[in-house]
Amino acid sequence: MSRSVTTLRVTTLRITRRHAAAVLTAALLVPLAACGSDDATGDEAVKGSGAPAARLTVLAAASLTDVFRTAGTAYEKSHPGTRITFSFAGSQELAAQVRQGAPADALVTADTRTMDGLKDDTGTPAVIARNRLVIATGEGNPKNVDELKDLADSGLKVVLAAPEVPVGRYSKQILDAQHIVVRPVSQEPSVRAVLSKVELGEADAGLVYRTDAAAAADKVDAVEIPDAQNAVAQYPAATLKQSGNAEAAAAFVAWLAGPEAQKILQDAGFQKP
Repeated sequence: MSRSVTTLRVTTLRITRRHAAAVLTAALLVPLAACGSDDATGDEAVKGSGAPAARLTVLAAASLTDVFRTAGTAYEKSHPGTRITFSFAGSQELAAQVRQGAPADALVTADTRTMDGLKDDTGTPAVIARNRLVIATGEGNPKNVDELKDLADSGLKVVLAAPEVPVGRYSKQILDAQHIVVRPVSQEPSVRAVLSKVELGEADAGLVYRTDAAAAADKVDAVEIPDAQNAVAQYPAATLKQSGNAEAAAAFVAWLAGPEAQKILQDAGFQKP
């Protein structure tokens, strides 16, 4: 074989290899370019929402469980790039978590007393909703509970929240005001625990928030308590100073007081702040 032919074959081989490398490089760059395009779109959407992208953890009173899930979905839809994780429990449990330094960005309690006890850990709170109590009974109200004084019947199994729980404190307040002595079969750590006892038939009646009874309307009946004998629960919301997403947390807390969130809360039965 002549030297010229050999040189031609080597040159052709080099060109072929270079072409293959170029094709491979281009193929690899296509998906990367697509990812860059998506990221740019996401950034623009987040900027347009008026709030920075973030992953927020919100500690919220148990009575907000259903409505906050709806609110969280609405907030994420209107604030692309923000994702919210809720942790629901009795307000006293949430306060303990804050004092222990649990990682979270915002707090919403079912009373101002609990929030006021955390002044060193929170921003300035704002009440976002109010609520009232009702008597929850089994479906169809089989024990014919008509008013608060019926809860004093020794033949009735009544369950209340523990006194350190906001709804338990409100319950004690209204019962004491009417001089009604109730001996509960159990004292629960949250309003949802009280409701569950009634739903399961482990109690004949219990004092819960109006919104909790409404959320379980297919399982329990709600006996209204006159306003003159009732208590008004207030729900303050605040950012947490330990948050690593201060701006995004403040945006969410501010949104809770706005028209979109207020409509969601009031549609669920909560009262205006």
